[in-house]
This record gives sequence, structure tokens and C-alpha cells, in this order.
Amino acid sequence: MAKVGFIGLGIMGAPMAENLQRGGHKLYLHDQKNPPYSLIEGGATVCTSGSEVAKRADIIIVMVPDTPHVEAVLFGEDGVAAGLTAGKVVVDMSSISPIATKDFAKRINALNCDYLDAPVSGGEVGAKAASLTIMVGGPEAAFDTVKPLFELLGKNITLVGGNGDGQTTKVANQIIVALNIQAVAEALLFASKAGADPAKVRQALMGGFAASRILEVHGERMVKRTFNPGFRIELHQKDLNLALQGAKALGVSLPNTATAQELMNACAANGMSGLDHSALCRAIELMSNHQIAQA
Repeated sequence: MAKVGFIGLGIMGAPMAENLQRGGHKLYLHDQKNPPYSLIEGGATVCTSGSEVAKRADIIIVMVPDTPHVEAVLFGEDGVAAGLTAGKVVVDMSSISPIATKDFAKRINALNCDYLDAPVSGGEVGAKAASLTIMVGGPEAAFDTVKPLFELLGKNITLVGGNGDGQTTKVANQIIVALNIQAVAEALLFASKAGADPAKVRQALMGGFAASRILEVHGERMVKRTFNPGFRIELHQKDLNLALQGAKALGVSLPNTATAQELMNACAANGMSGLDHSALCRAIELMSNHQIAQA
């Protein structure tokens, strides 16, 4: 049994923490809101700060929305860094800037602790089912230490390279996901406007070369109009912004990523930033004055 700290118990963090608890590990929790009662009932300890979590746990997992949040959790007043002692491992499972990640790792390493960036893909469904894809950057020894915890959270677990490489992989993942959502939205809208039943079109396409997880899950959301968030548009906006900032720094062009970002911007401008990212279809529907399906 490991002593595991978990900071950030939102849509993704709460079910991830529950899976660790079911795996027999002792949890030390910290969040801006009260942690789920089920975790406390299961024996988790609620801590008043990141510093307290770091003092009591040997492995500290962070799962918060964006780069500034991670920096505040780690290095803010009474943050994780203030409670660390040599030999502990900090694992950031948020999706944040690869450049900032490398800086965070150096600052944690200076305290004689290891740092892993381990963002995930799979959304709320994957978090609950412990089927997340986990992309890890950092030293192999630290990865081996934490891998038994990762195996309670996900199925496809890969040590990609050094610190920052996990976050780079997640940005690449988010590019692919966004462009696939856009492709599915355009295809289903085209079919619907042409008079075909989008549900049956989706069903037919699932048996061919166009089949994908996005068509399966998010195509169904578009048809059934179920946009309650598994992964919010505002978070995917943030990830695509990281991609476009990185592209500028690297001197490469990502034209379709920029288009997908503008579609998400349009959704946000129309009050939809809190919807699931499959609702990107709404921007295309607004431009076309046609919905894929009626609610």
C-alpha cells in the first residue's frame, strides 16, 4: 500500500482517486471544494493544503485544469514544494504547457524529488472505467515506481521520454481528437442536410474505413444532442492554444488545428464553453443554419 496524495478532485480527478482507493492505497486529498464523501468514507484523509499532502504522502498526484493552476498548486503559498522531502515523486496528470512542465520538473528536482508529467486521454468515461491512456515523461526509475498506480487508472501506459514529452504527446492527441470531431460533425451535418438519417449514416460508417472512437462516441452525442461535459470545450480550447503556441515557437504550420480552435472559439462566444467538446458541431450548425438532429 502506497501513501498517495491527490490534488484536484473534479470530473476526472474524483473517479481516478476512487480507483486508487479501490486498489488499496491510502489517500491524502486536497481540493478547493469538499472531496467526495465516498472517498472520506473509504478512509481518505482530507488535508488543508498542498504542503500537508506532500508531507504525508510519498507520491503526490496533481489533476487540475491548466498551467497556472499547476504552478499555484506546486509553488504557491503552502504549496506542494513547501512540504516535499527528498525521495518523493510528484506526478502531474493535468494537461498543460510542455515548456512550463520542463521548468516545473527542474524546480522539483532541485528539492531532490522526481517529477513525472503524465497527462491522460479518455475523458470522464475512461476515468471511471480505469481505461485511460496515460502518456508519461520523466525518468524511468520514477516511472517504474509509479507504474502500479498508473495501472489502476489506465490501460495504455507509455513512457514517451523525458520531462515534457508526456505533455507534448497529449497536445498531439488533442490535435487529432479535435480534427476528428470536426470531421465527424461536417460529415453528419452534410448527410442530415441532404435528407439522410444521421443516426443510420453513423451506424453505416461505423462498419467501414471511417470508423473511429470519435464517430462512435461523439457522433452519437451529436445525433442524440447530449452535450453534458465529459471534456469541456473550454479545456480543449486551452489544449489547442498550447498546440498553436508550440507551433509558433517551432516554426511549423497547423492550419486545420487553427480552424478547429476557431470553431471552439465560436462555441464559447455563444455561451457553450462548458459543454462537451463534441458540441463543436454547434459552430458548424450555426454557420449552416441546420442541426444534425433535433433534441
